[in-house]
Amino acid sequence: MAFMKRFLAVLLACAVALPALAQDAPADWDIFQDPGKKLLVAYTRFDNGVSLATRCADGGFEALISGLPPAGSAASRPLRIAFGDANLAETRWNVAIDDTVAVADLPAPFARELRAGGRLRIVVPNGAQDGRNLMYDLELPASSASIDQTLSTCGRPLVDPRDAELEALPEDGLPTNLKWGVRPEPRFPETRYARGFAVITCVTNPSGSLRDCAIESEHPRDGGFGASTLASARRARLRNVADPEGPVPTTRVLYRTQFVVSGYQTREDEERRRETRRLEREERAAARRASGE
Repeated sequence: MAFMKRFLAVLLACAVALPALAQDAPADWDIFQDPGKKLLVAYTRFDNGVSLATRCADGGFEALISGLPPAGSAASRPLRIAFGDANLAETRWNVAIDDTVAVADLPAPFARELRAGGRLRIVVPNGAQDGRNLMYDLELPASSASIDQTLSTCGRPLVDPRDAELEALPEDGLPTNLKWGVRPEPRFPETRYARGFAVITCVTNPSGSLRDCAIESEHPRDGGFGASTLASARRARLRNVADPEGPVPTTRVLYRTQFVVSGYQTREDEERRRETRRLEREERAAARRASGE
């Protein structure tokens, strides 16, 4: 009982750990809720230590995989994932404060795929102790109600045509004919966390400005990273590479922001910063050429 109380305390504090309850082909995912904290979690756990969860916490939605090999100081990690007999697809997940937990960039689409249950394969590159790839071959219980409850509580639809649009976007979140004219530049929020992330989706206007922006995910949930990234969308602008003088086509775009306090940067953070600066230089040069300077 003491162990379970401690585990639930971690769940309430950071919403990434799950109660250690083994399951034998349940009818649905388990549910944990705390109305006082506006917290609702649907979760399932396997004997190999892996757990999956979808959660709604005060309006914020997350999908989590826990029990993975530690990711160390990395801000993100690659996972190869396949539902059913589909081919494994390369995906990138964010590393939570607990580095054995992976947090989805787009949690609602992932949750909608989890609802049907069935086979799920997760490959962790170099995840085994000898450096080989580690595969988890899981048989998910179908969720006829629990995952739906977390989606609905957070105002996420059970069916969303945006899923196909988002899946079709390149890794940088922009259609191939669009580039940043003015990149979003979020400010580090006032928070107790040294690092965090947020993922935002928006729809473009013909002028290149953004509208209908929404926070798809953020972690830690109470860090203010989503609000800061959302606010930066007001100043951002996109340009039409195919037709520099023409309007920007109306489409959906996505952008991610990784936050880290100075002094806490990892090698991955430094490489990302150098790449961002390189892209910014190229974008400024392209903008000058387009304007005839």
